[in-house]
Amino acid sequence: MAAHRSKPLRVVVLKPSKYAADGYVERFRRGFMPNSTIAYIKSMTPSRVAAGAGEVPCQVHAVDEYVHTDLRYLSLLRASADHRTLLALVGVQSHQLHRALDLAALARRHGVESCVIGGPHPMTCDTGELQGRGVSFALSEAEIVWPAILRHAAAGELLPLYGQDQRWQGQLTSPVLVPPGRRDLRRYAARLLGVYPARGCPYTCNFCSVIKIAGRQVRSQPIETTVASLRAAKAAGVEFIMFTSDNFNKYPAVAQLLAAMIEEKIDLPFFVQCDAMVYRQEELVALAARAGCFQMFVGVESFSREALKGANKLQNHPERYAQIVALCRAHGITSHFSNILGFPPDSEAGILDHLRTLRELRPDVASFYLLTPIPGTEQYEDFLAACAITERNLDRFDGSCMTWQHPRLGAARLADLLFRCYREFYSARDVAAKLFAHARPPRDFRTRGKLLAVAGYSSLSRLAAWRRSHPMAGGAVRVRLDHAADYAALRRRRFDLDFATLPRNLALSPADEELNRRAKLAG
Repeated sequence: MAAHRSKPLRVVVLKPSKYAADGYVERFRRGFMPNSTIAYIKSMTPSRVAAGAGEVPCQVHAVDEYVHTDLRYLSLLRASADHRTLLALVGVQSHQLHRALDLAALARRHGVESCVIGGPHPMTCDTGELQGRGVSFALSEAEIVWPAILRHAAAGELLPLYGQDQRWQGQLTSPVLVPPGRRDLRRYAARLLGVYPARGCPYTCNFCSVIKIAGRQVRSQPIETTVASLRAAKAAGVEFIMFTSDNFNKYPAVAQLLAAMIEEKIDLPFFVQCDAMVYRQEELVALAARAGCFQMFVGVESFSREALKGANKLQNHPERYAQIVALCRAHGITSHFSNILGFPPDSEAGILDHLRTLRELRPDVASFYLLTPIPGTEQYEDFLAACAITERNLDRFDGSCMTWQHPRLGAARLADLLFRCYREFYSARDVAAKLFAHARPPRDFRTRGKLLAVAGYSSLSRLAAWRRSHPMAGGAVRVRLDHAADYAALRRRRFDLDFATLPRNLALSPADEELNRRAKLAG
């Protein structure tokens, strides 16, 4: 038995893709942006793991399934006499759940003893019908449970559940990121790395899953950790940084981080997500520009105050959106406005008016999504209780198609409007004018990022709209290899279902409720 326990541990950190509407696993020749969780979990994994009274060597393999255009990586999901294997399916969102289940079922069929599924869906949704079938679920942030999962996998047996008593850490204990190798970086349109300086959002938008995944208390890692990750990224050939924190402008130490980046001469172009109150923070925007910010993503979502109030997105004031565009333009930052079509008060005329107003404001980039009640959110729970959800397949809950009955607009008409918005916003004349404006002197190390952002988003969006596929699906040039039907029997045998039932939301633990309560008091 002691010799058996001394086997090395092979950890496969795998971000599952999803099944597209045609049933094929979504794969792309070039990914749109790398998944941040893969690098994060890999960086948390030590080279040796406690096993019994000693330690065993630990080797990590990281796989982003969206950008693997052959199936060789599936060989990692096989047991071996030489080592134990842990399959960690990470960052699993609701529309990726079926794919995660199928990969776990495949691994278990091939003798892998330890499989765990973590990410937004198991953290926020009831997975009771899937439990007790030889696959574990992680219901919390990785920092809380990953060391125990590794120990138990080294011993050959995982617990059914991890993290059910606490979803979030009070204080982040984050690793310095180990950047991907150049081979993995080349799988994407740009050599980009996601970095989490902070987590959490103080707002209460009812359609947003962030506050259910990360909580309302904005928690941050030490600035030294973030700067060390940036230094390592630059040395490894990373060319762009994505600060994946929501509401970067609400991160309390944001000015200190930006100042440290300037002092250290990091000189890596980066983009951030800010809330719509950023128009009040010109000094911060100017500092971000000096540090290397080339794009700011803002969830404007709607120009209808009625729709925004209905979604509890009270912090957005449409009359201030133009100030955000002007502020970004003044500091050489491209503005990216995210828009949601199909709020309950929306009409066709209202959506077309939204498009006209958006084009008049002229943000550099825009993305459009159809309102989707994401499992785990308050909106989803409300829609489920009202029997408004019409789609039963979780694969479709990705923001690109209708999953509920809109009171005024049919699903086909909303899809038409979605692609019309992409086509007309990215008219050739508008795109050319924006590219010309950003190419003019003075140029700096951010210029390439700005031009790539505008040109890349526009070309990808125009092509996708022509094909009637969503441009933010995950990458460019689809590769069709394996199909959902190839795994259906495995899913049925392991989990006794063809499709997972639409889940109920998980309630927060008392500890998590207290963390949110403190955020409310602080606000």
